[in-house]
Amino acid sequence: MQKQTPRILAISMIPPDLKAALDKKYGIADYTTLGGAPGKPVTAPGYNIAVTMGVFGIDAPTFAALPDLKLVACNGAGLEKIDLVEAHRRGVAVCHTPDELAEDVADGAIGLTYAIMRRIVEGDRFVRAGTWAKERPMPSTRLAGKTMGIVGLGKIGSHIAKRAQAIGMIVKYSGPREKPGAGFPFVADVGTLAAECDVLVLACPGGETTRNLVNRGVIEKLGVKGYLVNVSRGSVVEEGALLDALEGKKIAGAALDVFASEPNIDPRFLALDNVVLQPHSASITHETRAAMVARLLGDIDAFVNGRPFFNAAAK
Repeated sequence: MQKQTPRILAISMIPPDLKAALDKKYGIADYTTLGGAPGKPVTAPGYNIAVTMGVFGIDAPTFAALPDLKLVACNGAGLEKIDLVEAHRRGVAVCHTPDELAEDVADGAIGLTYAIMRRIVEGDRFVRAGTWAKERPMPSTRLAGKTMGIVGLGKIGSHIAKRAQAIGMIVKYSGPREKPGAGFPFVADVGTLAAECDVLVLACPGGETTRNLVNRGVIEKLGVKGYLVNVSRGSVVEEGALLDALEGKKIAGAALDVFASEPNIDPRFLALDNVVLQPHSASITHETRAAMVARLLGDIDAFVNGRPFFNAAAK
């Protein structure tokens, strides 16, 4: 590959540490100063690298508005909002961070499972409100011996499964296909998995193939003693059905790191005491942030200097 002269454009909001690192090494322009934004492309010739986040991605109209684009650098593991077909058609490479956040998201999933099943957040509120002096706390639910069903046994799901097994949980999983050698029972149907587990953990990719995969019927099969944990994407859950189930106590509770319309979540969540809410932060640790910045800087450097790197748009 011929050496590229980097002209970098941030086409969405990106983390400050990544922006600072790119600005220091190459210089970086902001799409908003040109009048552009996610879903609002404006023509900007001359930029050969676009930086985005997994939650924003890049669509075909934005590709068309950046005629000199040769690389999309995505801060995140998910690619469902990047038009990979259009990238391939235009000869634009795509790099992202598929490996760097898996361990911490898995930790986050286990932490959320403890938080909702052991009522940790509720207990914190109980103490802060001064209620402890007047009432006894409600009992919580033991994790050891319970069954965790994991939807999506990829990098993140596999790490979750190992952690759950280590704390004495029984693990089953679902996905598009059985994985030979996974070491855990495979349940093809998500509804059946929900009926067989105490806590259903979502770790699958987002996108149209998994949109509303956990629908009203699946949620009902969790039952009044079942819990839902989502570290995947908000689109995987039929959110209205989940809210109805939480409000009606049709399931025991939910712990959510992702929502259908982040960061402006449905206000119905805020009134509920049987849900733990997190700001899509399972991967936001010092260690993962440093690793993600290093990965993107390394891939961009490889692009600039004509060295190979993993191109998610290649076929």
